[in-house]
Amino acid sequence: MLSEKLKNYKIILASGSPRRQQFFKDMDLDFEIRLKEIEEIYPDNLKGVEITDYLAVLKSQAFEGELQPKDILITSDTIVWLNGKALGKPKDYEDAVQILKSLSNETHEVITSVCFKTITKTETVFDITKVTFNTLTEDEICYYLDNYKPFDKAGAYGIQDWIGLVGISKIEGSYTNVVGLPTHLVYDHLNNI
Repeated sequence: MLSEKLKNYKIILASGSPRRQQFFKDMDLDFEIRLKEIEEIYPDNLKGVEITDYLAVLKSQAFEGELQPKDILITSDTIVWLNGKALGKPKDYEDAVQILKSLSNETHEVITSVCFKTITKTETVFDITKVTFNTLTEDEICYYLDNYKPFDKAGAYGIQDWIGLVGISKIEGSYTNVVGLPTHLVYDHLNNI
């Protein structure tokens, strides 16, 4: 349906995330993957969605001057926001343990911003989902890290993994946003092009 509407456009997904790539496949979109390394550094004064908006746009700027008239570049960024602090991807195993301990028996926000860039404009949308964890034991945290190795995920967890099945008691908002892409917003935005 959407792929027919966008047949004259080239959708470029600038994300190495297998989960985001799978979402695009599952939405029946024709797309290509183009990756560029960027340092994901943002000003200290940014909070919550300001961080993800900034980083999603920053990722799109790496493609400045390369886009063709019918190209739609899509970049995104996700953070876990807990008690006024951004939790990104863990630096190492110990960092992942500390992150998961901080999420235990707490409610946090998963914030994802998606940037759509063409040669004429750049637009950003975002979504926020609240996720509540049960109390996690140290054994559960270590079991999860040893067996699922979520070191490429913001907040050191994937809701679609074992820990999501046993550790998450409540979610308010978009499930796909927690996985890494608010697919309903991507679909709506592309549908309105």
